[in-house]
Amino acid sequence: MATKAKKTVKNKVFKTVDTVKEVAAKTNDFALKTTEEVVTEMINVASKWQTVTAKAVKGGLKVADTQQNMVFDSLETAKGHILNGVKRSKALFSKN
Repeated sequence: MATKAKKTVKNKVFKTVDTVKEVAAKTNDFALKTTEEVVTEMINVASKWQTVTAKAVKGGLKVADTQQNMVFDSLETAKGHILNGVKRSKALFSKN
C-alpha cells in the first residue's frame, strides 16, 4: 500500500512538473512574441522619426544658409554706408 501511495505522489509530482513546464513554455513564447512585436514597432517608429529629422535638418540648413547670406549682405551694406560717410566727412572737413 505504501508503494502505491508513493507512486501516486510521484505521478502527481511529475504531472505538476509537466504542467509547470508547459506554462513556462507558453509564457516564454508569449514573452518572445511580445518582445518581437515591440522591437519591430520601435524600429518602424524610429525609421519614421529618422525621416522627419532628416527633413528638419535639411530645412534648418537652408534657413541657416539664407540667414548667413542676409547677415553678410547687411554687413556689406553697412560697410558701404560707413565708407560713404567717411568720404563725406573728409570732404566736409577738408574744405574748411
